[in-house]
Amino acid sequence: MAYFGSYTQTEEYRREELIRKIEHALENLTVQELEALYYDMTTKSYIND
Repeated sequence: MAYFGSYTQTEEYRREELIRKIEHALENLTVQELEALYYDMTTKSYIND
């Protein structure tokens, strides 16, 4: 059981690290780039409005 606990912590840490990196990258995008990204994510159903 302890093995799965440490695996989950590792996964959670990696997830948080990736979110931070993505947020940082998003801060530097132009409006046009954000719109393109939004369109791409919407068409791939990553975002459901």
